[in-house]
Amino acid sequence: MASLGLVHGPLGENSLHLCVDMQRLFAPGGPWAVPWAQNVLPVIEELTARHPQQTLFTRFVPAARPGEGPGMWARYYRRWAEVTLANIDAGLVDLMPSLARFVPPARTLDKHVYSPWTEGRLDAMLNGSGIDTLVITGGETDVCVLATVLGAIDRGFRVVLATDAICSSVDQTHDALIELYRSRFSEQVEAVRIEEVLENWR
Repeated sequence: MASLGLVHGPLGENSLHLCVDMQRLFAPGGPWAVPWAQNVLPVIEELTARHPQQTLFTRFVPAARPGEGPGMWARYYRRWAEVTLANIDAGLVDLMPSLARFVPPARTLDKHVYSPWTEGRLDAMLNGSGIDTLVITGGETDVCVLATVLGAIDRGFRVVLATDAICSSVDQTHDALIELYRSRFSEQVEAVRIEEVLENWR
């Protein structure tokens, strides 16, 4: 399905670039490497360079030790024991270096689950800020980006999804989610290429 563009008009000063989990954990050579991350990194860099003060990076922080976490997360970290903080270089949680250089003025928000909304800190940051539009980039399309988008929709934000600035480790589900965002959420998600975001966010 072709992009319908920014149907709600240009982006203004009440917009925030929310970049999801572009960390060394997911870079080539990382324990959860997402090969496409390197492909989308340059366009995310370009957007961040244009709007560093209006950029917020989320970081996924694994459990401290195998078997920790509420409910099924404890099982998850028994499966992924080698990616707990006790067993990895702590620097893997950091942003990819080409993005870390923008902090500050860009900000970071740590989270311990897929969604940045669940633990309440993102709501606290945005409440009263005047932000009404989120431009979403990062990874993965079908996991943390999905959780981020759905939470933003539920809270009534205008959601602009930069389709060539999100990535997944699985092409099939990435493509399926792009179609989902454009079809089932067409009233609430504007799925556009980064070029259109850059041209319309001055």
